[in-house]
Amino acid sequence: MPSAATARAARVTDDAEADGDDERTIIGFFCRECAYAAADATGNARIPLPATVRSVLVPCTGRVGPLHVLSALAEGADGVFLAGCLEGQCHHREGNLSAIDRVAFVQRLLASVGVEPERVQMFTMSAADSPRFVAATRQMHATISGLPRLGRR
Repeated sequence: MPSAATARAARVTDDAEADGDDERTIIGFFCRECAYAAADATGNARIPLPATVRSVLVPCTGRVGPLHVLSALAEGADGVFLAGCLEGQCHHREGNLSAIDRVAFVQRLLASVGVEPERVQMFTMSAADSPRFVAATRQMHATISGLPRLGRR
């Protein structure tokens, strides 16, 4: 489901690189119930966020599979993060727990092929927790900015 949105978000990266912009691109998969609501509250409060993050709205982070994450990296993203409901409070029962497991799997997979596993992360928050959303976004931006560009052929 998120693959078309992921491809569009990653294409933005290609356009930016064509313009000579060396800015990194981070794809954020945000669950509709919590993370996207926190992101919306952050925007309404006009809190500045790094421009490196491209958002993809998903019904639940449990719908994001390892191939979505790997596809985002392959299509030009320098990092990917999932932001969903608090552990034990997923609006879709256990979707965020599945997402946590999948992110750990992708991190192990990346490490096994020599890619920094911190390029992929998972954050949990409530809908009213815009400070946690801001912190997660800024943390991901700082992490990816500190890493070398992801080599592609």
